[in-house]
Amino acid sequence: MEKHEQITIAEYELTAESYRVGTWEHDVSQNREALIEAMPRVPGKILDLGCGPGRDLVAFQAMGHTVTGLDATPSFVEMAKQAAGCLVWEQSFLSLDLPNDHFDGIFANASLIHVPKTEMLRVLKHLHYALCDRGILVMSMVRGNHEGFAERPTGYRYVTGWEYETLAPKLLEAQFQILRHYYRPTGMPIESQSWLVFVAQKVII
Repeated sequence: MEKHEQITIAEYELTAESYRVGTWEHDVSQNREALIEAMPRVPGKILDLGCGPGRDLVAFQAMGHTVTGLDATPSFVEMAKQAAGCLVWEQSFLSLDLPNDHFDGIFANASLIHVPKTEMLRVLKHLHYALCDRGILVMSMVRGNHEGFAERPTGYRYVTGWEYETLAPKLLEAQFQILRHYYRPTGMPIESQSWLVFVAQKVII
């Protein structure tokens, strides 16, 4: 495992319970609905990539979908299993081991922000491999052009920022078709919208 991954996971591990409490009620239904609306089959099989304590696994289950979680933080993996009672894989984004042509949708909500710019194309190709024909990837990313360790009161997290112009070419090179993108939070001036969301579809060539 890369050093920056170890440092980031250690910070999440240290703050796992407070993170669960602090984020469980965050409303990301717009992003979940964007995935469901674009998926080729509903209900379908969804991979929650960077599932954390399991909030979105529970939400997708309530909508009738079959869900699998994935996270690199051991405490999150256990929390997600307890919350959703489903399969949760302990894997890092740089060491993915995913089944081929399996998922109708992959939900990457504020998780791929921890992938270095130099590794993003490789990770996207892994996700393309794991999606079924016309499968959908939704990824919510921090905006900006920064990359490096962000200091927290309890340690550091490695965070990479992207803009549409910098990330769209990576998706296209990984053989995704970008269906749409939008910015969050809604109802604010674009300069105040700190999140960029892509809805992309697997292309078969």
